[in-house]
Amino acid sequence: MKQSIITGASRGIGLAIAEELASKGSDVVLVSRSGCDAQAAAIAQKFGVRAKGFACDVADSLQVQESFKAAIDFLGGVDVLVNNAGITRDGLLLRMKDEDFDQVLAADLRSVFLCTRAVSRTMVSNRKGSIINITSINALRGQPGQANYAAAKAGIIGLTKSNAAEFASRGIRVNAVAPGFIDTEMTAALGVEVCEKYRAQIPLGKVGKPENVAKLVQFLASDDSDYITGQVIGVDGGLNI
Repeated sequence: MKQSIITGASRGIGLAIAEELASKGSDVVLVSRSGCDAQAAAIAQKFGVRAKGFACDVADSLQVQESFKAAIDFLGGVDVLVNNAGITRDGLLLRMKDEDFDQVLAADLRSVFLCTRAVSRTMVSNRKGSIINITSINALRGQPGQANYAAAKAGIIGLTKSNAAEFASRGIRVNAVAPGFIDTEMTAALGVEVCEKYRAQIPLGKVGKPENVAKLVQFLASDDSDYITGQVIGVDGGLNI
């Protein structure tokens, strides 16, 4: 049985990932800024695994240290880390405020560094582990109005590849998943017209579901992918062809 920690797990892609991992028998810790007690309780009841929610600002070094120590103690170890937490503060570069840039870099990129560091000692000691970082299609092709978000998500790719090279000899794999346009509360807030515009650009002709991302994450977390590391895999319906 695996032990998994998922950040940004209160809803959307993060919650779908937690449910998918739990459905395969993994004990899970769900992390979000606001906490995930109700979601964790529902997962424990539905899948018969141990699950616990933690409230933590994953851009805050001290909070990460304390919360992840408690999470690893609860799980009795950690085999899988999914760095999914992230925010957007969209706006054209000419009008983007310093804090909008800094907050996105902290929440989306710094958090990956902090959380990876927090589990690395345990994984190195056990000489096994899988770390999956959620980046974005916009890290690969850019997007007007998202200079901060695209920069942070591109940074995740660099961090993924560097960490994959660094940890490979310790039996730890590090990969990134790059979702395209996925049906979440965040994308729904864009409005029907914008969503339809994106859908029309997708070669497969449909918007993705959080479960599409979750199933790939489950594969990368499992031993079925034990010869895959340092990769960036898109889940975008062909949008980045």
